[in-house]
Amino acid sequence: MTPRHPLTPGRAGAASAALALVLASAATVSPVSAAGGEGADAPRSTVAYRSVAQFGTAGKPRDLLLHPDSKKLYVGSDDLPETADVNESGLHVLDPVDGKVRSTVGQAPGPTGTLGRRAVRQLLAALPGDGAVFFYPLRGIGTAKDGDAAAAGAWVPGAAVSHATAGLTPSTVLVAQGSVLSEVEIATAAVKRSVTLEGGDGFAVDAARGAVWFTDFGNRRMHRIDAATFTVTATVELPAGDGFAGFTEVDAETGAVWVGLDTSVVVHDATGKRLGILKGGADLPRAASFDAATHEAFVVWQDAGDSSQQGSDNNGTLTVHRTRDLQEVVKPVVLPGAHTQSGSASVAVEPGGAVVFVSDPVAGKITRLERATSPRVTRNPADRAVTAGTRVSLTAEAEGTPRPAVAWQVSTDAGRTWRAVEGATSPAYSFTAAVSDNGRRYRAEFANDAGTVHSGAATLTVTVADTTTGGTGGTGGTGGTGGTGSTGSTGSTGSTGGAAGGSDGDSAGGSAGTGGAAGTPGTVGGGSAGATIGATVGGGTNATATGGALASTGVAVAFLAGSAVVLTAAGWVLIRRARQRADG
Repeated sequence: MTPRHPLTPGRAGAASAALALVLASAATVSPVSAAGGEGADAPRSTVAYRSVAQFGTAGKPRDLLLHPDSKKLYVGSDDLPETADVNESGLHVLDPVDGKVRSTVGQAPGPTGTLGRRAVRQLLAALPGDGAVFFYPLRGIGTAKDGDAAAAGAWVPGAAVSHATAGLTPSTVLVAQGSVLSEVEIATAAVKRSVTLEGGDGFAVDAARGAVWFTDFGNRRMHRIDAATFTVTATVELPAGDGFAGFTEVDAETGAVWVGLDTSVVVHDATGKRLGILKGGADLPRAASFDAATHEAFVVWQDAGDSSQQGSDNNGTLTVHRTRDLQEVVKPVVLPGAHTQSGSASVAVEPGGAVVFVSDPVAGKITRLERATSPRVTRNPADRAVTAGTRVSLTAEAEGTPRPAVAWQVSTDAGRTWRAVEGATSPAYSFTAAVSDNGRRYRAEFANDAGTVHSGAATLTVTVADTTTGGTGGTGGTGGTGGTGSTGSTGSTGSTGGAAGGSDGDSAGGSAGTGGAAGTPGTVGGGSAGATIGATVGGGTNATATGGALASTGVAVAFLAGSAVVLTAAGWVLIRRARQRADG
């Protein structure tokens, strides 16, 4: 027995007229909520980020670097205080997919060259092919790659290094020792040149435009240092505030400078002109990264971790902004438990923005987030016209990241409300059409982490099969008997065939009419009488009569034929009497 789709009841009785189900391809886009209510589809190309994994294999993560060549995730880490039996400090190399540790480089030279366990506070640059340049306390500049037993390193002379980043050339890095900015050699940590400012906390390099932007959070200003002359060429005032230091980062694509300041991010263009300010509520901006492929900026905001402050909820957020106009491109992603009490977070972005890594030094974890795009319908179900009892297949398709789940829905009120079709969770939905499906519309709902959309709606045209057959004609009457005469009379005509079969095929056709019997030959030249088989009406069959006269067409005609014989005989009597008178 052919299975039926779950929402169709048993077939109704056959109707006498054909039923038509007109298919309207109406793109009704009201999703069904858990409570059965109606909502709106996700806007096209809606983007979201979802947490897919947390890696707790790299100690207390302080900085992240996703190597552009080897694709390995490098993590600079401190030791977790709660793991007294294990020292997790060092440079960890992780598989970015599952967070498994490929190797750990825990040893680096001290100020005298002696190897020891060293924490890694900042990752400064990627080495060609694989590996990283990093800063380790108090003045160490090290290099290492996956599989190394120990790092190479040297110590910068002078005061403790407060901040460091990539240099103006591949062989150098820049370090800040308080308000002193120096360019040093990676291999030897020898200082090439320095500039002293009135104050400073962090800086970033715009190598493409030959500039270094050094932020003095305490004095609420930012200095532009020319890379060629290593002198200050401009000073930009920052908004007034409490002076909480966040970050200074340069978008390599545009040269714009992003400064995390108190609870906002202040953005200036490459010349120092202010472009805008991003607000983060009560959270503090603590890290930023840029993706040239998507032209987006990724900002990590951490909670202050002080429940007495208004708006503090112990959770941070990740926001994503278009670099051209600073507008958010995704709904902010909540980062549970991300606060600043145990250090600042860091962020690394896979080129193209498909994957983002955010460190949480408080929890000792790295969160892997993946980009999701809302479904986009690429194929709508097509209208169909079938006969009741025919197997019907509807198909709808959509693309999105991750691949959207599909669920078919049906409407019995021309698309005003929809309900799910039980078990219909594939792009192709098949069922057997029935008369009771009259007026139903079908659509597919596609959903993933970025949103829900619906295909256009389609309905079938269903017709009832025609079971009409021909009727059977009635039985024909018997023809009359031919008269007797000296010269032979003509046989009477047979009676008319049976009535036609029932109209519209309601009854079977009748039997063929039977012609009259042949006339009896006269005494002189007996006449031949014929009989015509009754004509078929609704199934009867005609046959040719035999004899000289026409066949009888019914009892009434046989009676008339008999009357004609009597009149003929009377005529002969009158003729004979007339001849006798004439002779007499």
